[in-house]
Amino acid sequence: MNRSFWLLRGLKFFFLAALFVAAAGFVTMRLWNWLVPVLFKGPFISFWQTLALLVLTRILFGGWGRGGRPGGWARRREVWRKKMESRMAHLTPEEQKKFRQQMRSSCGPPWMRRSVEEETASTSA
Repeated sequence: MNRSFWLLRGLKFFFLAALFVAAAGFVTMRLWNWLVPVLFKGPFISFWQTLALLVLTRILFGGWGRGGRPGGWARRREVWRKKMESRMAHLTPEEQKKFRQQMRSSCGPPWMRRSVEEETASTSA
């Protein structure tokens, strides 16, 4: 690929990221200065104090990146998947098919559930 293309793409990403941070800081500052002084008799804060506050809350409550917290959703999903695979490994193919049909007919929102008749019709076709 062309080097100038990557440079423009990087500059575009940097500009959009800076715009997002500025917008988040501005919105947070406006909300803080609108609510906190009136409700709690707290201080007004500047834009830079707002950005520092956002970074602090990210450090304390959000973690950094996808694997930032040891008990994150990705890890839980992986543990659940392995647990289900080990349970399914002990079933015969007929039991696996029956289990899948029961799960499809009973789990999820009602409009997405499949009846056993629909399942057998789609597998036989």
